[in-house]
Amino acid sequence: GMGFVVAMKTFDKSRPGIGALGLGLAQGALDIAVEYARKRVQFGKPIISFQAIQHKLANMATRTEASRALIYSGARYMDTDPPDMSKIAAMCKMYAADVAMEVAIEAVQILGGYGYMQDYPVEKMMRDAKILQIYEGTNEIQRNIIGQELNKEYGRLKESFF
Repeated sequence: GMGFVVAMKTFDKSRPGIGALGLGLAQGALDIAVEYARKRVQFGKPIISFQAIQHKLANMATRTEASRALIYSGARYMDTDPPDMSKIAAMCKMYAADVAMEVAIEAVQILGGYGYMQDYPVEKMMRDAKILQIYEGTNEIQRNIIGQELNKEYGRLKESFF
């Protein structure tokens, strides 16, 4: 009669690992996009010199670093067996999977037609990022978990903010 509870506790331990997969995917897609942008020449100069590409890469790098910070701090925190483990695990999985998808899509965009071809790795990265948003509980389910946990936490507060 405890199967569901055991399964949910297992997800609490495994979801940060899914986040780590997302982080690695985002970093890999970013690395490929930067390398390509440095080598691809348009109008006589590498496309990395164009502001639009720099902004895309800057956003990709910043989101990847934010994902890294959440995964690392979340993993350290979860080692303490906190009472809000489900919330933190869901945040790690949800955020990193979403970042992986965003970064992979932008990498495809930077590589242009090459990014969409199966001969290049970012096309597969985009598909892999999508599955990270789906398995071990969709990211919509992760948002439900986070919201429910926030409701519990704030419901325990004795003083009202209003």
